[in-house]
Amino acid sequence: MPHGALTIAKLVLLFVFLLNLTAACAKKQQTIEPSIAPPLPSPTETPSSPPRRPAPTTVPESAMPPLELLEERPIESTALDALNRDSPLKPIFFVYDSAEISQEAQALLKKNAELLTTYQPWTITIEGHCDERGTAEYNLALGERRALAARSYLVSLGIEATRILAVSYGKEFPFESGQNEQSWAQNRRAHFVVTAR
Repeated sequence: MPHGALTIAKLVLLFVFLLNLTAACAKKQQTIEPSIAPPLPSPTETPSSPPRRPAPTTVPESAMPPLELLEERPIESTALDALNRDSPLKPIFFVYDSAEISQEAQALLKKNAELLTTYQPWTITIEGHCDERGTAEYNLALGERRALAARSYLVSLGIEATRILAVSYGKEFPFESGQNEQSWAQNRRAHFVVTAR
């Protein structure tokens, strides 16, 4: 038999052995009965040795990975589509016919900047959106001013301009379809999309 075939045969045998060992361990774990605490001695008896304490069932804190790593792992391993579907980067909203960054929007942009500082490789696109009122041309220009205002604020917080692209969709892709102030307020926004990492 050629040497390569022997190696493959050995690997297959090792795999089968490990598979059987894993199955046997799992079966043995299922059949173990829960431990029963020893009976307490009667007042007249003196115990020959102190009762055993059950082994701890939790992992000692020192053996667990730091909380920061546990929080980062899902974001790091998430596909871009899933990451953007439940994005950690929060959108900011604007008042009617304005591209001014409100105090509430400033607070959200600071949190977004912290995330972008943590995840240095990320590049993002800021999409400027408007409500349905006004002409398509006017809303494209207004959406661009909104996206650029958000971009400028992030750059002022130390995020590299090369990591941020600003685009406008005007009123073309509303987030809410209603024709009332509540829906329009949701559509006047700068939306953040992670495009690469």
